[in-house]
Amino acid sequence: MTSLNERASVLADALAADADALRVAVTTLDGGTRLIDCGSAVPGGLEAGRRFAEICMGGLGWASFVPLTLEGRWFPGLVVATDHPALACLGSQYAGWKIDRDKFFAMASGPGRALIRAEELYDDLDVDERASTAVLCLETREAPPEAIAAHVAERAGVAAGDVTLLFAPTASLAGGVQIAARVVETALHKLHELDFDVRRVVSALGSCPLPPPARKDPEAIGRTNDAVLYGGQVELTVDAPDEDLEPLVARLPASASDDYGEPFGKVLEAAEWDFYKIDPLLFSPAEVRLVSTRSGRGFQAGGVNVQTLERSFYG
Repeated sequence: MTSLNERASVLADALAADADALRVAVTTLDGGTRLIDCGSAVPGGLEAGRRFAEICMGGLGWASFVPLTLEGRWFPGLVVATDHPALACLGSQYAGWKIDRDKFFAMASGPGRALIRAEELYDDLDVDERASTAVLCLETREAPPEAIAAHVAERAGVAAGDVTLLFAPTASLAGGVQIAARVVETALHKLHELDFDVRRVVSALGSCPLPPPARKDPEAIGRTNDAVLYGGQVELTVDAPDEDLEPLVARLPASASDDYGEPFGKVLEAAEWDFYKIDPLLFSPAEVRLVSTRSGRGFQAGGVNVQTLERSFYG
């Protein structure tokens, strides 16, 4: 199969070729690294965010806009599907590499992580990524400078001219879309945190309401997390017997965490804006269904919370 980075690079080329229509900006640093701004100094938009999300999944996941009706209330939404859940969502999409150097900070996701392998997560995945190009997706408002691009290239083992860095702030249309597209990823990550072998998940489909854009990034962090925690719904098809899945599913939804209930912005404020003070098991979809390929039975837990969702989005 074509490498994650090569697949993502083809999608990034298509995004760059349609830059004007998608309201994104493409620039090249002196060292040759390509930057694609999807919502910082440019408007970006919904379609830019959708493509950002598919690039983030290494071209092994697909996102589509849909209308969602949750408890009788209508929301604009996103559906995400993949037949390579562990590889697309954890091996590529998960924002697991923290870039914090030279006064620049960003959480990095995307297939470039599979070349860098800075995370213990890769010890549990069947990922043997080999590519001559690297693609990373950054959640940041600041354009990555030359020194950061050189650092990424060195860690990925490729030339700086073969690196593409996409970026968008949380408080942007594209930023909101690409975070909503992580609804399946959060379920996979929760499974991994519970020591379940995520390679047994053979396909995944999830939906998530799209948060309205916020004025500032801190407010947007609250809304984007609430979209998943209180509105996200995921079905995972798993190669496992019923006796493995039935006791597991109750631990998967966000409601299994003691920090569940208030809009995420309030939870984060109570934690003094320190993510590490928040129960890591909170970060998962509102509702999860596990379907066994062996029996055909499904096991479901959790449920959407429209009241909290509307408080976050429109309150």
